[in-house]
Amino acid sequence: MFKSRLHIFEFKKSTPDYVFLASKDGMYTYGDLEKFTAYFQDILIQRSDSLKWPVAFLSDSSDMLVLSIAACWQLGVPFIPLDPKLPQAELEEQISALSPSLIFCDSKNRRRLTGDDVVHMDENYFINAFTFDAREANLPNPNKIDKEEYFGYFFTSGTSGKPKIVPLKRRQMFSAAKSSGKNLRPDPNHFWLLCLPLNHIGGISIILRSLIYGTGVYRLDVFHEEMIKEFLSENSRFQAASLVPTMLKRLLEDSFFRTHTNFKAVLLGGGPSNESLLRKAVERGIPMISSYGMTETCAQIVANPMTMPSGTYIPVKSVGKVFSANNLEIRDENGKRQPMNETGLIWLRGPQVFDGYYQNELNEAVFDKKGWFCTGDYGHLNGNGHLFIETRRTDLIVSGGENINPVEVEQAIEGLKEIKEAAVIGIEDEEWGQKVVAVVTLTNGMHPDLEFLKNELKGKIADFKLPKELRIVDELPKTATGKVKRKELMKVLGK
Repeated sequence: MFKSRLHIFEFKKSTPDYVFLASKDGMYTYGDLEKFTAYFQDILIQRSDSLKWPVAFLSDSSDMLVLSIAACWQLGVPFIPLDPKLPQAELEEQISALSPSLIFCDSKNRRRLTGDDVVHMDENYFINAFTFDAREANLPNPNKIDKEEYFGYFFTSGTSGKPKIVPLKRRQMFSAAKSSGKNLRPDPNHFWLLCLPLNHIGGISIILRSLIYGTGVYRLDVFHEEMIKEFLSENSRFQAASLVPTMLKRLLEDSFFRTHTNFKAVLLGGGPSNESLLRKAVERGIPMISSYGMTETCAQIVANPMTMPSGTYIPVKSVGKVFSANNLEIRDENGKRQPMNETGLIWLRGPQVFDGYYQNELNEAVFDKKGWFCTGDYGHLNGNGHLFIETRRTDLIVSGGENINPVEVEQAIEGLKEIKEAAVIGIEDEEWGQKVVAVVTLTNGMHPDLEFLKNELKGKIADFKLPKELRIVDELPKTATGKVKRKELMKVLGK
């Protein structure tokens, strides 16, 4: 796999009284973070077998979760962000797969897990953190921790029905921060808005980039449309925001929404975005950076230079150029490199690309002998090296910034006695980017509707995976070997 030959990335340590984190619940400086990190280290020394063994977090978005993730980075302790929306069986399966030394649970999720390895992030945890005597703590310098150490393990949707586990290294995060910083980097004591989930690399990378830059994060529990409009249009401390297309669309529905003059850019990712949405933003004077990336590349690895209201510097449909330390090729199905403007699979290599899945048996199919990684996504390059995404991973649905594995949803639907067979596809949607559509055949005499289907699936799969549309057909189009012809199914649906 790829080994970085780049120089060691060093970023200046932030001043203790600079703001690291703010939310409606409080404000914390880098000095506060240092005290919190010392407390967190003490917990690990008292309760964990090793400071090198990963810890897991089962928590909704909170200041405690952000501070805990930041403490892990500062200490060089790898972490596993678990999705609190997971059904219990799937949650336990993920914990079993990685065997964390400790699992930190918030109050809402504390009853889901028991045992000596569970740490409750409750009110006492918070009070103890900020009354802890940190004078004797011997904290490492985050810049001196080996860049080839893993900082986290992330679950991402796979095509087999089971999520893939992506181990990410500090080298990837430093490289991503360096490249991203050339395009977008808030000033000290200014904020990058964080309203994305904290079990995905997209949200977590905001925390880690801010640590590396010595800048601030403003955290929202959820996407709060009215608050975000106020922050980005009136509060000069907000200089950046990471949004998915669904969020941007909702902001732009207010014809009066504009960003303030000191706002640097919206980083747009997390799924397909249409050209009209981007043009609408630029016409409003909203600086935009559309991007392409995935968990395996530690978030964005391709991005536009900033698209400013004075004019677009590259074709709007493009997601830009690959970050300079990395390489990108378009290849056909046989691995042959494609010429410009020819569609093919996107292959990547470089310091931002992961070294392989935790499940080693998955790697042979996606890496070539020279360490190039096949993303499974399709696109093309123009003569200037700008990448155009044509389809994301063919078996993956990206809806509202969430990755949805259709196989998992199909299996859940086919577990219902009313359903004979099911195929799940994503079709383009203005609000969600893609929406989940279930196409089913029925057992005799059954007539389920969409609401029935949703109610039956509640608790079996996460809410964001529930179908938004149900189509009933007599039979599913299949190949001779019994595989559903998804492209033909789209035609049946008139798409």
